[in-house]
Amino acid sequence: MPVRGSQARRAEIVRLARSSGLASVEELSTQFGVTASTIRRDLGQLTEQGLIARTYGGAIALDPHPESSFRQRAQEGYAAKRQIAQWAAAQVRPGETILLDAGTTVGAMGEFLCDIPGLTVVTAGLSALEELADADDVRVECIGGTLRHLSQGFVGPLAEATLARLTFDRAFLGADSVHAELGICEAELEQTRLKELMIERAGTVYILAHAAKLGQRQFHAWAPIPPGAVLVTDESATESQLKPFRAAGVLTQRAP
Repeated sequence: MPVRGSQARRAEIVRLARSSGLASVEELSTQFGVTASTIRRDLGQLTEQGLIARTYGGAIALDPHPESSFRQRAQEGYAAKRQIAQWAAAQVRPGETILLDAGTTVGAMGEFLCDIPGLTVVTAGLSALEELADADDVRVECIGGTLRHLSQGFVGPLAEATLARLTFDRAFLGADSVHAELGICEAELEQTRLKELMIERAGTVYILAHAAKLGQRQFHAWAPIPPGAVLVTDESATESQLKPFRAAGVLTQRAP
């Protein structure tokens, strides 16, 4: 039965792309009985909506678990992230220089850092900047660079050049997911490259991730976890989730 209407046709294109991976403009044009230019318009609109990714002459589905926006992530595991952020902030000592990565959990630390005397906070995330904007006693530095709108964080060569000129007593890193063997997972390589530089420049490294992120392979870009790093998660993390990290030399902490 033919698909009638542009909305129904576009929905079917997404379904076909997700199930079979790749479809050419010519194939789709023949299947739906419309012109190639109509299919190209469909593909253009679906690409703008983030439902497919274009290839030369065709359409390919995005990952079945596409990267969510910063606002969407802020609502996920809110209580657990706040517990993690509060525990992490309690590790910071007066007079230290610390690094805050981008991310919702790391950004939440800002609320708990405002009254630490002599503190210098260097950050790659807009949420941490917002939290610390009125903290007059905290020196705040932004690494700058190119803003990734989805993660609300800075990446790229300018950010990397800034990191190369600084060192930190502690670095607090976020993650899309964390795997004991593969490391810290992010959506793009430029994010994991930045994390590698953060790790190199820090005395103590903390990885903040609530239990739902442990052991997952959300995307395909990874930064290795250094031995002695501290994985900070929430109380719902199970022993079976944490055991592989300990075996890999990673310290683990459930935030109370």
